[in-house]
Amino acid sequence: MIPKDPVMLLSFVNTKLRDFYGSLDSLCEEFDMDCQELTEKLASIDYHYSREKNQFV
Repeated sequence: MIPKDPVMLLSFVNTKLRDFYGSLDSLCEEFDMDCQELTEKLASIDYHYSREKNQFV
């Protein structure tokens, strides 16, 4: 289950990106998530996706 709370979601997504996925697009595809919605939710707590680091920083 994907966390609803933005802080828990941040931890979940960054862990998955670090351990299993080479890009945000591949993670979103695997979990059938809307990438735009995900990035907006994490932007609400001032975290933004870095392609170079492949994580939200």
